Amino acid sequence: MPRKQVAARSAALTATLVATLLGSACATDFFPHEHPTQNAPPVVNKAAATSTVLTDDLQLLQKLVQGTPSEQAEIAAAAQRDYETAPTPSRQLRFALILATHGHPGTDLPRAQRLLRELMASPEMLMSSERSLTFLELQQIDDHLTLEAENRRLQSDAVRADRDRLATVNRRLQLETDENTRLRRDLEEARAKLDAIANIERSLNERKPSNEGRPQ
Repeated sequence: MPRKQVAARSAALTATLVATLLGSACATDFFPHEHPTQNAPPVVNKAAATSTVLTDDLQLLQKLVQGTPSEQAEIAAAAQRDYETAPTPSRQLRFALILATHGHPGTDLPRAQRLLRELMASPEMLMSSERSLTFLELQQIDDHLTLEAENRRLQSDAVRADRDRLATVNRRLQLETDENTRLRRDLEEARAKLDAIANIERSLNERKPSNEGRPQ
């Protein structure tokens, strides 16, 4: 599958996950269970804040996939800089999503896997929708890396099998070469013996006339 198709498929799947999580996060906002009193302190809508963050992440991933190589490098570098400057869970998740996105030079699935596993080790630091996205993205990366490892193993097995077959053929060829060399040497020795016998017979035949003319 071409790299652009892989990148688009990965981004589309992540977008679907984010959209689903956004919907579930915002659903309760339309039906509040309690009416705030006049003297109650203002309530911070964490679900809405998380939705905004996830929406920004989705837009950033879309820009990453559709951007030029220089824009992609700039987005990845900015996300890494933000994460290293202030490694909040949201920034770590954003950076991991960028690393997990195919189709740009900064793709690094093993590192994205490590970052997401760190987030899952402390789920209480994440909002519900962020936890769900982290879990689903990590599961996708695990499956992808497992398939890659299996593919490498199969390729390695195929290369090893081809190498073993080639070694067997070479050994057989060497044995046949050695056998042909031995047969050629035996043939040359046999010819030498035949030539020697022929020389002896010719020498004996040349001596017979001189012996016949002498008195007994």
